[in-house]
Amino acid sequence: MSKENGLPAARLRGSPQCIMLYVQGSGEYDELISAEPPIVNVASVPQRSPFRYAGGKTWLVPRVREWLSSISRPAELIEPFAGGGIISLSSVFDDLVESACLVELDPDVASVWSTIINGNGNRLAEDILRFDLTAESVDRILNSCANTEYERAFSTIVRNRVNRGGILAPGVGLMKKGENGKGLLSRWYPETLSNRITAIAKKSDRFRIINGDGLEVLRDNAKRTDAVYFIDPPYTVAGRRLYLHSAIDHSRLFDIASSLAGDFLITYDDSPQIAYLARKAGLQTKTVPMKNTHHSRKLELLIGRNLGWVRD
Repeated sequence: MSKENGLPAARLRGSPQCIMLYVQGSGEYDELISAEPPIVNVASVPQRSPFRYAGGKTWLVPRVREWLSSISRPAELIEPFAGGGIISLSSVFDDLVESACLVELDPDVASVWSTIINGNGNRLAEDILRFDLTAESVDRILNSCANTEYERAFSTIVRNRVNRGGILAPGVGLMKKGENGKGLLSRWYPETLSNRITAIAKKSDRFRIINGDGLEVLRDNAKRTDAVYFIDPPYTVAGRRLYLHSAIDHSRLFDIASSLAGDFLITYDDSPQIAYLARKAGLQTKTVPMKNTHHSRKLELLIGRNLGWVRD
């Protein structure tokens, strides 16, 4: 039997769900890895956000339910990089937390949350229903100067729906052919958007919005024992392409996270740099599979103090 580094030569076979190790000369296969966590079908998760958001976390909602169900019900979930806000929304709608704080540095995205949460949600929902989306009306909205927070919010919703991939970063063009050749109308679902915004507005007393730096909000709330934190920062690889504010000190983030009195869950792209920072901070990591918007399978990292709640 041939050996390499003192180990029997081997070969693998099987699917990602059950990989078998064959040791030469044994005539047998032994199970090496089994039951890889299944990829979540996002169609099974209620869609609550008014945004199409690059890097959105709808696929992670079942995992967050597991996490929050494993701890005492928090007074507040703080989401320092809110974006599309699906984790905060789902946690409140599923009654897993008493309230949620969405923190967003991008003033355009923050204006939408502020409009919905602070009293103008029903107006926004009604105006979306009335808006006749055409190439001309889109051009008028996107090229006009927003003089109020409300105008900024409406413009942001339109831009998010007609931009390629829903990306709000500068330089991104409009959709052309879109889905089934529908062009700009491909992602404009006024009734659905109106219903989602109205539903959030009805629970507005359980949300608050901060237009500011997520790391500073984490630091300011670090001593709270009644809060938990879902931390989904701009990723190391794709962040600069997707978001207006993508630069972040990842090492500082881990230092702040380690100082939090409350529990937290961090998500990141599966990169050696991030895995190193997690180990350095004494945190646990777990890779979980997901599918991106192009339906390609990829792995992402869950990071926390104790990931014993993660089901394989």
